Amino acid sequence: MRSTRLSDSQPLLSDSQHQEPPYVVLLTYQPPHTHRLLSKSCRRCLICFATLLPFLAAAAYLLWPSDPDLSIVRLRLDRLHFHTRPKISLDITLDLTIKVRNKDFYSIDYDSLLVAIDYRGKRLGSVMSDGGDIKARGTSNINATLVLDGVEILSDVIPLLEDLAKGAIPFDMTSQISGKFGVFFFDLHLKTQISCEVIVNTRNQKIARQSCYPEVKFPFFTGFTCILIDHFLHAYNGRSNYLSITFNYS
Repeated sequence: MRSTRLSDSQPLLSDSQHQEPPYVVLLTYQPPHTHRLLSKSCRRCLICFATLLPFLAAAAYLLWPSDPDLSIVRLRLDRLHFHTRPKISLDITLDLTIKVRNKDFYSIDYDSLLVAIDYRGKRLGSVMSDGGDIKARGTSNINATLVLDGVEILSDVIPLLEDLAKGAIPFDMTSQISGKFGVFFFDLHLKTQISCEVIVNTRNQKIARQSCYPEVKFPFFTGFTCILIDHFLHAYNGRSNYLSITFNYS
């Protein structure tokens, strides 16, 4: 019997026995046209939003509250008299008419009109008129009479004598209106004012010159206080349900 000898270089196992097991790749199934449907819906949303955006901006511009316009249409000096004895004092009477124009689509209920007069930063006196209402997109004239008797002027004696020598005395007048107007479920409280510099001729006791300018303008506010009072949570419980927003000006 002939013995056969295997060569060292001959592999014990064939190459087919060393092959790695096959891998199976599973692909997720995507329904046809899903991506196209999503892109179409997104485009529709963008088109709708772009179409509605100008209308929303126009509605916000029209409905957003703005401050009423204040202007002094009449200012008359009825009396101006100086006293040197027993002390330096001043008597003055001013009649003025303030025109208030409501630019909004809501009516305004104003509580009062405050008119004050200053001389060189010192408050001489003030007067407050009664309240009223102004219709939407309407105007109203408010009359006020400021009467000051025996107002002492001690710290400003020297400037006052200089103004008397020049024949013209400068006064600063401030007219302030306070009120509110309702916008749906909102109560908007407003306070705006107009300031005037008035030059009075002491020789003929008439107003030589006046320049007025508003101190506060909407739509952006120097102070903002928002108070929410049981509007949504207790709408049906018999409690007060409104949103009150207060705009404070300084």
